[in-house]
Amino acid sequence: MSETIREMISEADLEARIAELGEQISKDYAGDSVFLVCILRGAAPFACELAKRITVPVTIDYMATSSYGSGTVSSGEVKIKTDVELSVEGRNVLIVEDIIDSGNTLHYLSDLFKNRNAKSVRLCTMLDKPERREVDVDVDYVGFTIPDEFVVGYGLDYDQKYRNLPYIGVVEL
Repeated sequence: MSETIREMISEADLEARIAELGEQISKDYAGDSVFLVCILRGAAPFACELAKRITVPVTIDYMATSSYGSGTVSSGEVKIKTDVELSVEGRNVLIVEDIIDSGNTLHYLSDLFKNRNAKSVRLCTMLDKPERREVDVDVDYVGFTIPDEFVVGYGLDYDQKYRNLPYIGVVEL
């Protein structure tokens, strides 16, 4: 199988929007701190760039989940592969995700952190695909709303390929 990649969101547009998100998050958490929970692997580039643009104190931890395997459609079942090491109790948790489509992972993680007594739980995603929503989730910070296409780049992959692209592209199989 051979695929081609069509650019959807440029590197410059990504950088500009991440700066705007960082500014908004900084305003919303002014006088407080934020605990970023980066969902690996896809959100790592986005979370790192976002953290650099947040001016309030930031703590970062990582969590690995899976709902895709090697396919292009979510299985609907959320599995925690690696949990956060730091306690979220009493902290303002901002879950940072690369993309939200079905909503299953973020719904599950929001409930998980609320049950772990986080002070607050908010969601930030680089990309949002509301057409694919299976579960209602309130997303506080959205980089870009995109159509229902399978995208790669800037951390997102297709069977572990294309994470290193500096832009968001559409996989055309």
